[in-house]
Amino acid sequence: MIRHIFTFAVIGFIAGILLPGCGKTPEQQVDNAKEKVGEAKQELKDARTEYLAEWQTFKRESEQTIEANKKRIDAFREKMEKAGPKVKAKYSKEVAMLEEKNSDLKKKLDEYKDEGRSKWEEFKTNFKHDMDGIGRTMKDLFKDTD
Repeated sequence: MIRHIFTFAVIGFIAGILLPGCGKTPEQQVDNAKEKVGEAKQELKDARTEYLAEWQTFKRESEQTIEANKKRIDAFREKMEKAGPKVKAKYSKEVAMLEEKNSDLKKKLDEYKDEGRSKWEEFKTNFKHDMDGIGRTMKDLFKDTD
């Protein structure tokens, strides 16, 4: 009796191992693999499209901010000219430094090359930090002269 139970247990165990592997034909397995590859390619394509849209939006917004900074610097420079030589002497270096930083940001933005998602995130973080720094400097400098 114990021998029969043991035999049935072994046969059940072997059948449990072999039957799931027999469920699909090789053609079905290949079709399933092709389908998964197709889905992965589509996901990659969608991610790439999303990334490019994000880059274009970031670039457009950054260019607008850089242009706005340029206009603010030009307006401040005109204001300095009208205020006289003392004011001009006091702020000319800071204004020149701001113009240089602003143009460096524009150059950085134009020269950016796609090197992958992690490099993009790093670039975006550093660029925003630099942009915010210029904004704070302009705010502080222009506030002193208003």
